[in-house]
Amino acid sequence: MIIRTLGCSGSIAAGSRTTSFLVDDDLLIDAGTGVGELALDELVRVDHILVSHSHLDHVLAIGLLADTVSRRRAAAERGPVVVHALPATLAALRTHIFNGVIWPDFTRLPTADAPALRFEPFAVGDALGFGARRIEVLEARHTVPAVGFAVQPHDGAPAWVFSGDTGPNPALWQRLRDLPLAHLVIEAAFGDEERELAVISGHLCPSMLGAELAHLAAPVDVHITHVKPGEVEAVMSQIAALGLPHRVRALACGDRLDLR
Repeated sequence: MIIRTLGCSGSIAAGSRTTSFLVDDDLLIDAGTGVGELALDELVRVDHILVSHSHLDHVLAIGLLADTVSRRRAAAERGPVVVHALPATLAALRTHIFNGVIWPDFTRLPTADAPALRFEPFAVGDALGFGARRIEVLEARHTVPAVGFAVQPHDGAPAWVFSGDTGPNPALWQRLRDLPLAHLVIEAAFGDEERELAVISGHLCPSMLGAELAHLAAPVDVHITHVKPGEVEAVMSQIAALGLPHRVRALACGDRLDLR
């Protein structure tokens, strides 16, 4: 199983794309502006999108992808792209994006019988199967209903975990103690000088991240995401100063990870 980082920034600038990961060639985790890294033929192969929460930097490309691929997928009889998310997230997408004002309702277009998108709800704790691949829905703590994901190439295999956008999250660490964790993608959206803003907005800063990672029983590979353009060096310097036992690096667009 290959996981490709399409976008991992907290905002946009030249060379920066917002959150999206491609699992193999058919499944997206979040659909921020990073989806724009995919060629047209790659977009057509996406069958599933798992959404962590409703904020724009994680959902912006869903409607654009639907519009781009609908005719080609219909011609190939591939069916609708299935969007998996919490019920509250799906309701937000219907109300605020696919409402005929911001964007057409592609859950009913091109026709109600053969739409470009289909919405499928999940709940925290659900284990979703995509062939042999297993994806567990993890709790996140954010300003809107939110989740993270634990991705395994098959049941029992070492997991790649994406925390989603989250502040301090005891439930995450409780669950990770029982998972064979290999890689953790976790955010540090602000520097320590903006700790108060991190708390208010449901994010982490380096000092808070250090306190969270202290819950891990053993060193793992930690990939830092959601840092704003121009602030990566400063945030990573603050994280390095913590002297964590983990192998910590800044996640970068284009990173590929092979999980077996």
